[in-house]
Amino acid sequence: MSHPLTPFIPVCDAVATLFSPHVEAVLHDLETGEIVHIANAFSKRRPGDSSLNEAGLVSTLDDDVIGPYGKSNWDGRRLKAITSVLRDADGKPVGLLCINHDIEAFAGIFDQLKSMMDIAAPLPKTSALMAEDWREAVNAVIGEFLTTHRTSLSGLTGADMDGLIALLETRGVFAIRKAVPYVAEILKLSRATIYNRLGAIRHKQDAALQGEPQ
Repeated sequence: MSHPLTPFIPVCDAVATLFSPHVEAVLHDLETGEIVHIANAFSKRRPGDSSLNEAGLVSTLDDDVIGPYGKSNWDGRRLKAITSVLRDADGKPVGLLCINHDIEAFAGIFDQLKSMMDIAAPLPKTSALMAEDWREAVNAVIGEFLTTHRTSLSGLTGADMDGLIALLETRGVFAIRKAVPYVAEILKLSRATIYNRLGAIRHKQDAALQGEPQ
């Protein structure tokens, strides 16, 4: 017996192919809470990963289309996203088709495109859809740091890296289970390096609180 969302896989592939490389399409199974299929994946997610949708989301899906809403990718790039609710023959929500558009690629090209990519005023997020996605929270903190320091991940110095890790620590990111491997992957560092830098930062912070010389 085929998966009920199998018929939507070609739709994902078609959308992602048409707008490649700036769009990814993600198919979520609401029954298992996992990603069934992802086309042109640029968000470091794969089939089988948790969708990270809030428990009880199905009962809140009254609309067939959610969004557009703003998101941040793992590298801080701004995304404009929209979600279509997929239903069975009885009208019960069984899946979500999420389309994520990387709008950074259009920034500064033509003024005519400004209305398409401008999210200076944040697009409304659907709390039931976005809540509990800790990866989105991590992405937002990294994006904030890169914007503030006018740099990119590839341009981070050692001092910048320590500053970013310190900011993630301050925002409570490392209290999240599995956050260290995710951050390590994004920063292209080993987990041991993350833990070592984090330990040094915590030691420095503790010394500052106790008034010890650093």
